Amino acid sequence: FIAFKIPDFYPPYNVFTLVLVAKDVNILFDELEAVSSPCKDDDSLLHPGNLTSTSDDASRLEAGGETVPERNKSNGLYFRDGKCRIDYILVYRKSNPQTEKREVFERNIRAEGLQMEKESSLINSDIIFVKLHAPWEVLGRYAEQMNVRMPFRRKIYYLPRRYKFMSRIDKQISRFRRWLPKKPMRLDKETLPDLEENDCYTAPFSQQRIHHFIIHNKETFFNNATRSRIVHHILQRIKYEEGKNKIGLNRLLTNGSYEAAFPLHEGSYRSKNSIRTHGAENHRHLLYECWASWGVWYKYQPLDLVRRYFGEKIGLYFAWLGWYTGMLFPAAFIGLFVFLYGITTLDHSQVSKEVCQATDIIMCPVCDKYCPFMRLSDSCVYAKVTHLFDNGATVFFAVFMAVWATVFLEFWKRRRAVIAYDWDLIDWEEEEEEIRPQFEAKYSKKERMNPISGKPEPYQAFTDKCSRLIVSASGIFFMICVVIAAVFGIVIYRVVTVSTFAAFKWALIRNNSQVATTGTAVCINFCIIMLLNVLYEKVALLLTNLEQPRTESEWENSFTLKMFLFQFVNLNSSTFYIAFFLGRFTGHPGAYLRLINRWRLEECHPSGCLIDLCMQMGIIMVLKQTWNNFMELGYPLIQNWWTRRKVRQEHGPERKISFPQWEKDYNLQPMNAYGLFDEYLEMILQFGFTTIFVAAFPLAPLLALLNNIIEIRLDAYKFVTQWRRPLASRAKDIGIWYGILEGIGILSVITNAFVIAITSDFIPRLVYAYKYGPCAGQGEAGQKCMVGYVNASLSVFRISDFENRSEPESDGSEFSGTPLKYCRYRDYRDPPHSLVPYGYTLQFWHVLAARLAFIIVFEHLVFCIKHLISYLIPDLPKDLRDRMRREKYLIQEMMYEAELERLQKERKERKKNGKAHHNEWP
Repeated sequence: FIAFKIPDFYPPYNVFTLVLVAKDVNILFDELEAVSSPCKDDDSLLHPGNLTSTSDDASRLEAGGETVPERNKSNGLYFRDGKCRIDYILVYRKSNPQTEKREVFERNIRAEGLQMEKESSLINSDIIFVKLHAPWEVLGRYAEQMNVRMPFRRKIYYLPRRYKFMSRIDKQISRFRRWLPKKPMRLDKETLPDLEENDCYTAPFSQQRIHHFIIHNKETFFNNATRSRIVHHILQRIKYEEGKNKIGLNRLLTNGSYEAAFPLHEGSYRSKNSIRTHGAENHRHLLYECWASWGVWYKYQPLDLVRRYFGEKIGLYFAWLGWYTGMLFPAAFIGLFVFLYGITTLDHSQVSKEVCQATDIIMCPVCDKYCPFMRLSDSCVYAKVTHLFDNGATVFFAVFMAVWATVFLEFWKRRRAVIAYDWDLIDWEEEEEEIRPQFEAKYSKKERMNPISGKPEPYQAFTDKCSRLIVSASGIFFMICVVIAAVFGIVIYRVVTVSTFAAFKWALIRNNSQVATTGTAVCINFCIIMLLNVLYEKVALLLTNLEQPRTESEWENSFTLKMFLFQFVNLNSSTFYIAFFLGRFTGHPGAYLRLINRWRLEECHPSGCLIDLCMQMGIIMVLKQTWNNFMELGYPLIQNWWTRRKVRQEHGPERKISFPQWEKDYNLQPMNAYGLFDEYLEMILQFGFTTIFVAAFPLAPLLALLNNIIEIRLDAYKFVTQWRRPLASRAKDIGIWYGILEGIGILSVITNAFVIAITSDFIPRLVYAYKYGPCAGQGEAGQKCMVGYVNASLSVFRISDFENRSEPESDGSEFSGTPLKYCRYRDYRDPPHSLVPYGYTLQFWHVLAARLAFIIVFEHLVFCIKHLISYLIPDLPKDLRDRMRREKYLIQEMMYEAELERLQKERKERKKNGKAHHNEWP
């Protein structure tokens, strides 16, 4: 036996005993003072599950810190004695062979001061729940090590200097507000608990200065989320075998020693009593009533309560989601205005009128043989629908959305700074991360000194890292090629089925062959997208693990970039094809370009390609968001229902079983293995849809807004009711997603410029109005200047010049009684009797130059506006900067006063004891 003394700054552990057994490498630590603890942590007596244990009578909010042991015994949140709160749950099976590792791990848990109690499951006696409780001494010691910030003095607010004129205006505004109804979107403050730490100055907890902190009750000083975070911190640093790498709960979860590890929910989220009359039973019940319930969909989120219950990382996600949803309101309003503007100006659109009245203009077939000739007036409906999205307000909306994306990101930085200040994240820095077990196992033979910790750690050679990155990049490139191949398959499907639908028996499909082709192609494309997403996740995991990232954050960032790149390319590749390639390289009648010299490339509808792009975006966006919402909520609901059904079958439907809280939580679904990755990815992809092709689909922000209003409550309901309580972790920002958002904002400027210049008819109409129309040279571009535009945008083709395989079966005699000699097609080409038949006209080159000029001017103008806005909007609000400076000044003053008070007390004690002292200051 070897006895040694631990320094005083680790109370109450003054003496430890180290037992070294030659035959067994396990290390057993026994705390001498644990015998007098009121909480039982002896796991030798395993209590079977008690059917009387229930969590229906959940503990009330911790008002005053008073607890009732009899009630605590039945609420499933405390040990059997009703005094020690359960801070963490470990779950394992008795049949699991990793018994030795668990025993060493649990002995070392008790040696750290955590108290333990075990209980078997009511459903399956093979499942064992290990309940952990951290006493005050352990919480205080580790809170000091982890620099947990706790409240020590209420904040002193001050009013900025105001002039008399501004004061009078404020008085008048306040009088006017009395006549207005109360804000319905704000939550009733009476139902919310007093989150007093948000109104207090905080400082890293210190046991030596414990008298400075506001401690009403030691049991409630550290809230449940902080307690579980401290316990998890301890578990991550406890050994389960001899060896420097045999440490931590994560490794035991990976090798199957434990099945699950999670903190408990604070009771049931439902109550028989109304929250208005009896108050909330617990914080989970309060979150359900004022956040996750569908009846409060129009109210603001209680972010402080979300942060208190789930931690800062999840709180920041919902803060960002709420901010994004709020910023969508102006974008949705302007997009709806552009759509309504198209409706109101539809009757005055000269282009639509000419298309609808062009009964004498016969268009060439859009496919080989089976497609008939058609009157241009047959596409009247599509011309009107195109005008709804492609009108004079489209350019303004594209500029607005590019600026909106910049304003959204800049103001989010300001909003994040305010949240970081309120949640004490300004000075918080992530601690040095642990090395991933896979990295240690791979590079354990090579070590070098860590410059931060000064300890040896595994080292990956530069050549090895580069070779792995090259292989990973090659895998990414291969998967992008797979996406392109899938898009190529969709293109072949479109060019083949156009002829099939044109020869269809049903007149409805035969007359709308292009729309039917586009609609079915989009649905097939969506199915391919969902199938490839499953493959992408496996490939991204394989490539990320192949890279061997050093830490978990590096692994998460690498995986996030791959998954975003895969999903973005998968989701938008077909949209890029329709926007920029469909109908651009088809050739002209008599000289069509073909795939493999067989299939004729698909042409745009006579009314333009924009209608195809609108259908693509609308169908994909609606189907994608509907599927995501179903999978997010439907899958956990089905899984939890199936678990409850199996329990009823085993115990009988007539017997009502009340499970303790730990068993209820174990039967819930665990949080996604990738954390908030799926939630962020869904919203980021939606942000791309909302900004990248918004010029072609102005209703995208409105659809995104409606989806996000539902999404917030779906996610809230899922977190509160369907998932186990995740560990409360800290974060300062949304991480790598912010950089991805900035990249999407830059890409949106480029794509919208090309959509307006190439996909829409905005530039050709503008060129015609100023150069070739009735108002040429007059500097006008009204509707009267568009007279004759449709005829000028169509070229003439001689039917006798058709290729044999392109010649239609019909000769067009059904239109005029005689076979047609000429037909029209969309292009700027010379007539067949000119010197250069079917050569480009001068108008084509004017339109092309105007398109290129518009792209350059639009991009430079919008980028200048974006940079100007970024420069003018500071990242930190001025009032917040003043508050931070004042807080720093007040904290220095408080520390100075506290130190001065301590010195004065020491001086008085010396005088009282009669000890000699120097006449030093003070």
